[in-house]
Amino acid sequence: MSDKSLLPSRLLLCLITASMVLLIFSSLFLLQFSNHSFITRSVSKLIPVNNDASAYFKPSVRSENNQPMRINEVPCQSSDPGKTSNACDINRALLRVYLYDLPPEFHFGLLGWKGNADQIWPDVTKSGHIPPYPGGLNLQHSMEYWLTIDLLSSTAPNIIRPCSAIRVYNSSQADIILVPFFSSLSYNRYSKVTGKEKVSINRMLQNKLVEFLKNRDEWKKLDGKDHLIVAHHPNSMLVARKKLGSAMFILADFGRYPARIANLEKDVIAPYKHLVKTVDGGKSAPFEGRPILVYFQGAIYRKDGGAVRQELYYLLKDEKDVHFTFGSTRSNGIRQAGQGMGSSKFCLNIAGDTPSSNRLFDAIASHCVPVIISDEIELPFEDVLDYSEFCIFVRASDAIKKGFLLNILRGINQDKWTNMWERLKQIARHFEYQYPSQPGDAVDMIWQEISHKISPMQLRVHRDNRYRKSQHLVDV
Repeated sequence: MSDKSLLPSRLLLCLITASMVLLIFSSLFLLQFSNHSFITRSVSKLIPVNNDASAYFKPSVRSENNQPMRINEVPCQSSDPGKTSNACDINRALLRVYLYDLPPEFHFGLLGWKGNADQIWPDVTKSGHIPPYPGGLNLQHSMEYWLTIDLLSSTAPNIIRPCSAIRVYNSSQADIILVPFFSSLSYNRYSKVTGKEKVSINRMLQNKLVEFLKNRDEWKKLDGKDHLIVAHHPNSMLVARKKLGSAMFILADFGRYPARIANLEKDVIAPYKHLVKTVDGGKSAPFEGRPILVYFQGAIYRKDGGAVRQELYYLLKDEKDVHFTFGSTRSNGIRQAGQGMGSSKFCLNIAGDTPSSNRLFDAIASHCVPVIISDEIELPFEDVLDYSEFCIFVRASDAIKKGFLLNILRGINQDKWTNMWERLKQIARHFEYQYPSQPGDAVDMIWQEISHKISPMQLRVHRDNRYRKSQHLVDV
């Protein structure tokens, strides 16, 4: 065979050999990726983790048991006691919050705290330096206190907490501006006129607050839309709420607010702080360990929407497996309520003077399946929690029908009840107020709820500016 005839054969053999070598190397290259991604590592580094959309949309991540879990459910600081922890990184925090340095008379001064002459805030990083909040019924509206001390500690390197919110010291950096007025405490303790006063301290503080805010450039910039005011007690801020209604409120419900001042579009519903002790999950009584079918203890004769309590009382009071009696927080009333709820399968949460009450959160802390009879109620964190998984909802008009309510509850078998009880034990942590705050507790959840309102607030502002700025250009 001539050399000329061998040339094409050799060329073909070389091509086949080269192709096989390339195929082998390609296979080895792909096997390097344990996650089976077909995007090379060098390319994946070029993909931004936080693109523009992430500032407006935070997807819910699911845990291994397929339960809702928040993006921010890990502390930003090091939890290793052997290492020096770092304060929250402003670029990692979900919310950047500017805090007005209002005089202590608006916040911790209402607790009797007195700092040095030029001291506005107590040192929350030192044990024993944080003024205690009064107990009893005052405590159920204390979220103004928990949010403030949490924010004050957000830049401290020695406090381990989630980085949902961090304090910034320049309002131009802030997503939201917190107005540190303990309005619920002010109402509970200082709403009566005493001595030679012409107006109560509560009313005087509200008047001073309105004047202060209306004169601030920060308020004027967006007409207060980026300001946050905690007014959880339904009677707090009665004087000022109409004048400051453009702000974002933290409320218990909308029962005493007109829709133009308070609504779900701009405001946040926060849980009451429960008064009964939290039942440890491992010690929570199961179905057979709860002899009481239905439990209610509290004020029975209420006005407005609470009239249903009286009707239910007459329907249920003589049932042998129902505890429906008058009760109060006096003496050992809270302890008795905790014991009763912990021994009951279902706990009634009936509308009173307002759609909501602390009773719902006492039931959750006791792992007693709540039965909600309140048609106008708004529930905290309902955008991420499905209350139907651990609560029973009954319309008021149906609940007062003879036999209707008990037929529903007696028809719930042990397996279905146990599923709701197990879910209660999982979600109870979302309703715990504590310091320092922990991932997924009530404080952390409220900050995250506030962050959900930022994008809609910005949308309203931008829409309002459509013609306002255009008209300004014409006038110029």
